[in-house]
Amino acid sequence: MTFPESETRADVVRLADPDDVVPEDSVVRDNLRGTPPRLPPWLGYDAVGSRFFEQITELPTYYLTRVERGLLERHASEIAEALGGGRIAELGSGSAKKTRLLLENCVRLRPTTYLPIDVDESMLRSSAATLRSELDGLAVTGLWGRYEAGLEWLRTHPGEPLAVVFLGSSFGNATREERDGLIGEIARCLRPGESFLVSADLDKGREALETCYNDPPGHSAFADFRLNYLTRLNDRYGADFVLDDFVPKAWYNAEASTVEGCLHARAERTVHVPGLDLTLHLPRGRFLNVGYSVKFDEQGLADEVGAHGFTPRARWVDSEAGYGLFLFRRDQS
Repeated sequence: MTFPESETRADVVRLADPDDVVPEDSVVRDNLRGTPPRLPPWLGYDAVGSRFFEQITELPTYYLTRVERGLLERHASEIAEALGGGRIAELGSGSAKKTRLLLENCVRLRPTTYLPIDVDESMLRSSAATLRSELDGLAVTGLWGRYEAGLEWLRTHPGEPLAVVFLGSSFGNATREERDGLIGEIARCLRPGESFLVSADLDKGREALETCYNDPPGHSAFADFRLNYLTRLNDRYGADFVLDDFVPKAWYNAEASTVEGCLHARAERTVHVPGLDLTLHLPRGRFLNVGYSVKFDEQGLADEVGAHGFTPRARWVDSEAGYGLFLFRRDQS
């Protein structure tokens, strides 16, 4: 299908000044003062962190990307038809490699505008240019900024029917309170009848999950990704973290159905973060949390999203891996 040149373009909109793309200083400070100290997940996705995460997706033990891609390969045509929108916005688009499978099917059905939202400007520009050049008829407007800024932009720039897509099981990388806030923001930018597609990893127990979220022998992608958070604190806030003082490791919290990515102190350390007017005292073994990965059951996911005015409409689940894509429709007001 071919569309006029005026309908096929790739742009990137800066939604904030570069220094404002990462979380506000007060948010980082409050998280570091918590028990345990925690860093917001999006702080790790600068250009370096994004490259490390791409390496994670290629690990032989990291099934999430492989299974999600398989679901899209088998069901992209059906999903594209069910989405129904001429505009597809994606939260945390990254390289958009998997999303391409969906977009290929969308442009076969209708003129489509892709609106990827991401904090990594270089990745956003690269993926937008690639998709625009390779998919005839696809218009791309990249939105460089955090999710909240991207959703606000969508609210103030109405147009063709919209679908919001959140892939990569990233929905589980936030606390329940944060997820509630995000779903509320998504609900406010969608009109009745518009779609929200989210991927979610289902709970499957300690052994499988800790194998997935730690580096297999001979690899260091998870370790490099988690330690990059400390590099970010050193660079942005003048912190004096020594990376070799910390051991990266993930563990499964069965009570919370959550995998927690951590950096454990090898010995007692005092770390200064002058840019946040903060000093951290870390006993030996104390950890910094650099990532949550919540694992869901299907009814719990439906209840959580449904509480914000959505109705489940379809599901595509790999029963062997326990991973799925779930489509919700915005209810009538």
